[in-house]
Amino acid sequence: MADFLGMMKQAAQLQSKMKALQDELEHVEVEGVAGGGMVTVRMTAKGEAKAVSIDPLLIKVEEREILEDLLVTAHNDARRKAEAAMQEKMQALTGGLGLPPGLGLG
Repeated sequence: MADFLGMMKQAAQLQSKMKALQDELEHVEVEGVAGGGMVTVRMTAKGEAKAVSIDPLLIKVEEREILEDLLVTAHNDARRKAEAAMQEKMQALTGGLGLPPGLGLG
């Protein structure tokens, strides 16, 4: 019974740490880049877009499709970096316990 209570206490501590991690991830920002730096997207590690920067040279009506593609590419680059930042924080928190993806996240 003592082992079970100890496990429950550890689970509660882990849940508390997971909540703190979620709060921290709102403040971790990454930047995705496309077009050799002509388009950048900044977002939180939780995936909330914060800013978009576009080089003025790209703002031409005839270049609209290129700009749209670069925005998507920069966003996807930022998203990958956000996921990597989240994974890094999770590894530090769980110590490599191998918990299922999404456990306690939301």
